[in-house]
Amino acid sequence: MTRLANGTLSRLPDAVARPGYDRAAMLRGVVHFGPGAFHRAHQAAAFDTLLAHDPRWGITGVSLNSTSVADALGPQDGLYTLALLDAETGYRVIGSIAHVLTGSEREAIRAALAAPATRIISTTVTEKGYCLGPDGKLDFDHPAIAADLAQPAEPRSAIGWIAAGLAARRHAGLGGVTVLSCDNLADNGRKVGAAVRAFAAATDPDTARWIGDEVRFPNAMVDSITPATDDALRNRVAAAIGIEDAWPIQRERFTQWVIEDDFAGERPELERAGVTFTRDVHGYEAAKLRLLNGAHSTLAYLGLGLGHGNVAQAMADTRLAAFIGRLMREDIAPSLSPPAGLDLSAYIGDILARFANPAIDHRLSQIAWDGSQKLPYRILDTVRDARAAGRPIGRLAVPVAAWLRFIERAAEGSQRITDPLADRLLAHGGDWRAILAMREVFSDLSADDVFVETVGRARIALMDPQGFDALAAA
Repeated sequence: MTRLANGTLSRLPDAVARPGYDRAAMLRGVVHFGPGAFHRAHQAAAFDTLLAHDPRWGITGVSLNSTSVADALGPQDGLYTLALLDAETGYRVIGSIAHVLTGSEREAIRAALAAPATRIISTTVTEKGYCLGPDGKLDFDHPAIAADLAQPAEPRSAIGWIAAGLAARRHAGLGGVTVLSCDNLADNGRKVGAAVRAFAAATDPDTARWIGDEVRFPNAMVDSITPATDDALRNRVAAAIGIEDAWPIQRERFTQWVIEDDFAGERPELERAGVTFTRDVHGYEAAKLRLLNGAHSTLAYLGLGLGHGNVAQAMADTRLAAFIGRLMREDIAPSLSPPAGLDLSAYIGDILARFANPAIDHRLSQIAWDGSQKLPYRILDTVRDARAAGRPIGRLAVPVAAWLRFIERAAEGSQRITDPLADRLLAHGGDWRAILAMREVFSDLSADDVFVETVGRARIALMDPQGFDALAAA
């Protein structure tokens, strides 16, 4: 079958969207570290929309640790297909990535970072890719950081490369740029900015001062479910577009990108692609963490206990869907102070619709991973706010009780769970009070008798096959 490329775009069916701009006239205003599935489904699609109005925002991708993206997209002139999963799947060819460089192309990476046209250096390298310690600061003992400090001219890490690129811009007399983290890392801009400045201070204090004056590191929040690419998707895309695509991407149609309005110089008009610019990213982050992620964890533990396999199946259970809706509207939303422009009621409606999307196979077993790390931020902070405000916590106790039952079932069946504290959790087995006493998970709530007893009652109810009905009706 013919391969997707610039020369074959004209063969696409009319129903397949394609770049609405001259790719040959596209300038490369963005250098992006980590052009994996999420970036290509999310940020690259937003810039693709913007390029139809402004040709200055093409992307140079940099894949430091793998050649797979470059190998797939190189023969395709950087083009790939984005499948938008909804009641009806839509297909769109994205053209914003001009080229993908690999870690071995050091001089090309340096040139891209120091190019006068470059205005944004962006990243999706996962939380661990920033080489931060438990305190959120740069880990100078991390092997990649230690190696980069020993040889700053030959960086290996994303932090080392960004610092080297900024140093090159300073020495060339160029202006500062915006470094934009797109990873789901709380306070991501502040943490990445501190890490880059700390690295630069250890190698070139003058550049560190210049970075403080000339470079901006806005916080950002991103959200869109992006299932992995598999052969089924490749076959489905080939059938839909009539051309072979080595690495298509899929995501839900919903997408959210919130960026702090703090740029070095001109910022791109990404509002055209639905991006929200705000002075308060933290308000959006809190809403996502508590409403979307908190509800997700609740669905996972309750849904698994009720025999469901994925989120859409769980939402098809009317009892469970109604409970989740009440939990979000009556228990979680009152704990939030939404920023201007965020309508919590509409946001909750969007989340419930996303959860019910049958085109997304989001496995409950995967969402259930790492509960000891997730629940403190997704559920327990909301419990604390409710207790401080004197609000009831009956429904908020249910996901905690469902997590306890999840652990108990695993212990009874001698099954493993994916959690950093798995051994201790499973060793406690049915001793739910011992688990609630784990202060590294529950902190002050371990000594809150109201919380402990409320969770205990919910746990007993969930042990009865009909017990959830009573909880849902309460």
